[in-house]
Parts: sequence; C-alpha cells; structure tokens
Amino acid sequence: MPAIPAPHASPSTPQGAVPAPDALMERLARAAASYYRDLAAAAATHGLTMAQAKMLILLRQPTPMRALAGLLACDASNITGLVDRLESRGLVSRHLDPGDRRIKNVVATEEGREAVRLVRADMRGTSAAFARLDDEGRRSLYELLGRLHPDETA
Repeated sequence: MPAIPAPHASPSTPQGAVPAPDALMERLARAAASYYRDLAAAAATHGLTMAQAKMLILLRQPTPMRALAGLLACDASNITGLVDRLESRGLVSRHLDPGDRRIKNVVATEEGREAVRLVRADMRGTSAAFARLDDEGRRSLYELLGRLHPDETA
C-alpha cells in the first residue's frame, strides 16, 4: 500500500511538469497564509485586528454592510461591531444609500485610507516576496490572479 503524505506535506511537481490542481491549491494556500500572517502583524502595529484591516482594504468605494459580510465571509451581525470600532477611531463612516434608505453604506475616511497605506507599507514579508519578481513576473502574476476570479472587481 503506498504511503499517504502527511497533511502538511506539499504535493510535489517535477520541474517543467504541469502542476495538478492539488499542487496549485497548496501553493495558493501557502501564499495566502503567508500574506495573512504578514497582514495581521502589520495591522497589529497600527492597533488593528486582521478583520479590521481586511475591511479597510475592501473599502475602495462605498459598500453596503451586507456586502461587506459576504466579502469577509462572516455573519452580518459581526460587521456592525467591526464598523462600530473602526468608526469610533475615525477610520470609516456610515451613510444612508441614496437609492434605498434602508441600506447603510460604509465608507473609508481619509484616515482609513491612510491606515491602509501604512499597514501595506509595513507588510515587509509580502513586499520582499514581490521584490523577488521582475516587472514581467509581477505583470504575469497580476494577470493570472485576475483570471482565477474574473467576476471580482480589481
């Protein structure tokens, strides 16, 4: 009976071979885990939780609270607490949607956008990983990531 690799073992793909979906998922998961460790550490430096930093990063435009729950893959009831804490720090504000006054849109303030800039500047591990790529490598990665989830906004 063949040995089953340990759960933490990475599927290996010989040099030049087309990687199987499992190998791609493993690489993506490792890259995402590394990114989120880096984000959590940088966010903590600025007194933010990772969830708060993720929300601020998503707020490139006014976004309904229910949509934020979907984007952050959490219950809508959690969003209210996150928004309350960010709003008390002046990083976001809530506005009634002009088209439907039942909807509250969350908007990053100038201070919130600055917090995102500072957190990203402190993500040294992620910056170092991107620095290992040349211009063409960064262009290719950007294009490939866009092709993985083309229905999501850039």
